[in-house]
Amino acid sequence: MPTTILLVESKNTGGKSLEPALSKSDLIVIVADTGSKAHEILSSNRPDLVIVDASVMRSNGVRICRRIRSVLATLPIIHCRDIDDVLDTSANADVYLARPFTARKVLNRIRVLLPVDDLKEEIVKAGRITFYPSKRSVDVDGRGERRLTPKLADMLDEFLRHPNEVLERDYLMVRVWKTNYFGDTRTLDVHMRWLREIIERNPAKPEIVKTVRSVGYIFAIPPDTD
Repeated sequence: MPTTILLVESKNTGGKSLEPALSKSDLIVIVADTGSKAHEILSSNRPDLVIVDASVMRSNGVRICRRIRSVLATLPIIHCRDIDDVLDTSANADVYLARPFTARKVLNRIRVLLPVDDLKEEIVKAGRITFYPSKRSVDVDGRGERRLTPKLADMLDEFLRHPNEVLERDYLMVRVWKTNYFGDTRTLDVHMRWLREIIERNPAKPEIVKTVRSVGYIFAIPPDTD
């Protein structure tokens, strides 16, 4: 199936539109010139990835990204900004790019976020979970694949590497977010909620990823599971 990209950029990009380069790379591009129009498109279409190019908009794009994320938690998002604009990670994007950048750099980031060839796919199974690391997707109880954001995929990967082991919160921050700052781990809590919404039958009463109070989490699977 062809890959569909939702591109959010101004009507007047001053010659900086990403649409020509994306279309030349055999990607289907849907363009929205405002956050509201992007939201309307997402209500009836599910693209494979969203690019919010705030570098050619009057908005910084943060609210647009956050609104998209609130509706489609696992949809990959690339946030573009001008080099002089302050990086605001509260946008909850998967990739942040600052202009100037080449179209090739954008395409490389897209390829990292999108699925790969099924024939070359590694499959990891644990209990009722089937994880596809390269595609960053997961199938639970045979209900069909669900796309994961890079951070969610990295979290699940860590749990699968350490079944029935307690993983401390600080450990997950280092491994998934590559940071040694542990003063605010709310982003971990948010991502944990998103992960449970995908893999748990009842996210409010998790059976797989259980909380170890004041310590961290444990990925609990039956001892006789391969």
